[in-house]
Amino acid sequence: MEFSSKLLERAVNEMSRLPGIGKRTALRLVLHMLRQPAEQTRFLSEALLSMREDIQFCESCHNISDSTLCEICANKSRNQSVICVVEDVRDVMAIENTNQYRGIYHVLSGKISPVDGVGPSQLNISSLVQKVAAGTVSELIFALSPTMEGDTTNFYIYKQIKEYDIITSAIARGISVGDELEYADEVTLGRSILQRVPFQESFKS
Repeated sequence: MEFSSKLLERAVNEMSRLPGIGKRTALRLVLHMLRQPAEQTRFLSEALLSMREDIQFCESCHNISDSTLCEICANKSRNQSVICVVEDVRDVMAIENTNQYRGIYHVLSGKISPVDGVGPSQLNISSLVQKVAAGTVSELIFALSPTMEGDTTNFYIYKQIKEYDIITSAIARGISVGDELEYADEVTLGRSILQRVPFQESFKS
C-alpha cells in the first residue's frame, strides 16, 4: 500500500495494530477521522490516554474500575455472598447485559492452559479461595467458557474450596461446548445463569 503522506502512513500502521483491523480498514478509519473536525480526534485521543493512564482494577473482584472498588462490588443492593467466577471483563459485561444476575463477580484474568504456559499461580485464584475461606460466600457460580481449559480451571478451583460449606454451581450447558462466553446471545446466557446446576453435575452433560 503506497501513501502520499508519511503522517498518514504512520497513523494507518498504528491503527492496524488493533485486533481485527487490517490495513484497508485502518486506512478507512483514519481517512474518516481526517474528514471530521479536529476536536473530535482530540476527544478520542484524550479518552484513550485517560483510559490507559487512569483505569484501575477492582481490589476485590479484579474487574476494570475507575476506583479501588468497582461499581458492582460497591453496590449494596447486590448479593455480596454470591460470586460468579469469570475469565475476563468481557464476560462480566456479557452477563450484566442479561439483567438476570444480582450477585458479584470474580475475574480470573485467564484460564489454566499448560500449552500456553498459564498455570494457577498466574491467575486470580488465591484471592478467590481467600474470600471463600473468610466465610462470607454462600455460593460460587462457575461461568467460564465450556472449553477444555475452562473446565480444567473450574475443577482446579473446586478442589481448592470443596472443604468449605458453600454451594458450587455452574451455568447450564445451553452454551455450546467449545464456545466462548462473550459470543453467546443474551437470552441463552441469561437462561444459563438462571438454570445453573450443581457444579458436580456439570460434567455429566
